[in-house]
Amino acid sequence: MPGFTVAIVGRPNVGKSTFFNRMIEQRKAIVEDTPGVTRDRQYGVAEWSGKAFNVIDTGGFVAEGKDIFEPEIRRQVMIAIEEAHAVIFMTDVVTGVTDLDAAVADMLRRSTKPVFLVVNKVDNGTRLLEATEFYSLGFEHNHFLSSISGSGTGELLDDIASIIPDTPEEEAIDEQALPRFAIIGQPNVGKSSLLNALLGSERTIVSEIAGTTRDTIHTHYKLFQKEFILIDTAGIRRKAKVEEDLEFYSVIRAIKAVDEADVCLLLIDAEKGIGQQDLNIFSLASKKGKGILLLVNKWDLVAKETNTARDYEKELRQRLAPFNDVPILFISVKDKVRIFKVIETALEVYDNRKRKVPTSKLNDIMLKAIESYHPPVVRGNSIKVKYVTQLPTVVPSFAFFCNYPDDIKTPYRNYLENKLRENFNFRGVPVRIFFRKK
Repeated sequence: MPGFTVAIVGRPNVGKSTFFNRMIEQRKAIVEDTPGVTRDRQYGVAEWSGKAFNVIDTGGFVAEGKDIFEPEIRRQVMIAIEEAHAVIFMTDVVTGVTDLDAAVADMLRRSTKPVFLVVNKVDNGTRLLEATEFYSLGFEHNHFLSSISGSGTGELLDDIASIIPDTPEEEAIDEQALPRFAIIGQPNVGKSSLLNALLGSERTIVSEIAGTTRDTIHTHYKLFQKEFILIDTAGIRRKAKVEEDLEFYSVIRAIKAVDEADVCLLLIDAEKGIGQQDLNIFSLASKKGKGILLLVNKWDLVAKETNTARDYEKELRQRLAPFNDVPILFISVKDKVRIFKVIETALEVYDNRKRKVPTSKLNDIMLKAIESYHPPVVRGNSIKVKYVTQLPTVVPSFAFFCNYPDDIKTPYRNYLENKLRENFNFRGVPVRIFFRKK
């Protein structure tokens, strides 16, 4: 399923990050009152009226300095127009229409992509009147809202949801389709080298400079009775390392690659360990229901003692919690150590994602597990689970039919997920659990 991507553009300090946090319903961006403060990675998944879409806050990609701001923002807008499916153009009622707003509006009006003009900080009647001057920018979709209080965001989300094509949640798996594996990770962890090692040819240019791969490359692999598509992505990199706007570009590309893939091969550098950026992309992939395989590359460079790998793996699983039932492989792309194990494991994860459990077997095992540990009593109601079935979705999803579906809390949901994982092999795959009224 190709994802729908919405980019938020605009001058610094109009409230892009606050709005972004409200869209993805979590405090992910650092919000402060100084221009150029957004340094954290700015992407997430928003859901509204049954539709999910990627949201990217471009604020995190603009360098500091008065003189750089304008050209930087213009470049961000250009990329957003090129790469995103829709653009939210954010302005603020307090400063009114500025020259930079007018310049950005001019660029956006020339694009064929849907543009939603958002006038932020409209939180009283006076400001609502002042906001009308923004109609002069000439956009069809205008929204006056306050991203701090959230007033007016619902109407904007309705407007965005209305242009997202319906993707049937219960997508059937095309048996003829080849498995798609995306190689993702930070710059310079060896993504292109891994691709070359797997293909046995110099398909992509490999160099020591971070960010030489700028585009996603699709390669058809057919060797040793195995066949699949490999997607090599642009590196996902941190702001501090990059002076140019390639970063924003590669993040959009990486998100696209995750959207296109069935299984994501997340590559990390053994010496550097797993960073916040890696965890961001890991949770993004798991939220999108993709299979995940964690590859620790450059393992040949790590000084080993008796239990080095065991301790390293234990620490990784703690960082990945709650979803840490993922295969972790220690590899060396340079020395071609355990390279083919990567393919075998990725294909196993792909099969686990397609696993269908017969209903009779599912009920046998899961009802016994429920019998041996009942859901806690809520408000004097004892919860009874009568029946379990697997839903016909791409991501393994299970419906538990019970009398009070809303009263089942996270710890019990986790217990059920652990029991499913103990009895059926869903290694490397996010599992979804729904409680429904019987």
